[in-house]
Amino acid sequence: MKDTSSTYDAILDVAQGLVIAGGFNGFSYADIADAVGIRKASIHHHFPSKADLVLALVDRYRLRAEAGLNALREKTSAPIEQLTIYINFWQTCILDSSAPFCVCAVLAGEMQMLPTEAAASVRAHFTNLSAWLTSVLRDGVEQKQFFLTNSADEEAQILVACVHGAMLSARAFNDPEVFGAIVRPQISRLLAT
Repeated sequence: MKDTSSTYDAILDVAQGLVIAGGFNGFSYADIADAVGIRKASIHHHFPSKADLVLALVDRYRLRAEAGLNALREKTSAPIEQLTIYINFWQTCILDSSAPFCVCAVLAGEMQMLPTEAAASVRAHFTNLSAWLTSVLRDGVEQKQFFLTNSADEEAQILVACVHGAMLSARAFNDPEVFGAIVRPQISRLLAT
């Protein structure tokens, strides 16, 4: 008998790749069953419905993202370094295709089709990311590393849109270098001179 916790994680891992590739409606339980090597009934055991599966996927993604952002704060107290590490994470992921797109960004484009709970979890991801970026920017202003032309909240929203839009552009042009070409000027604009 298979370890159910590893099966659970394997289902979510495959689902994440399928969501990134094709969105909420771009996969079925049959696709997951084939990839994991289990029966569809096994997936239903863990996730009775697709809504349950997507909610679990988004919640896992969101918690991992929050842990990663918190780890950045522990790694360095310098706001410019925190922001640089965050941007470099996505730059590297896009260049090596390890995580070429944020799963919540894909699902945000399909909000009207998502189950209510999954949509709320996607919103929570962006709320948490924006709050983290806002705090990094505020700290950077206090430490004279950043100069903001808008409020920290507004600049955080601009960064969220820039980073996720750059992911989309890199994907659309099939050119990972596009990400940096879009994001670098935005970061330069924030730097205090």
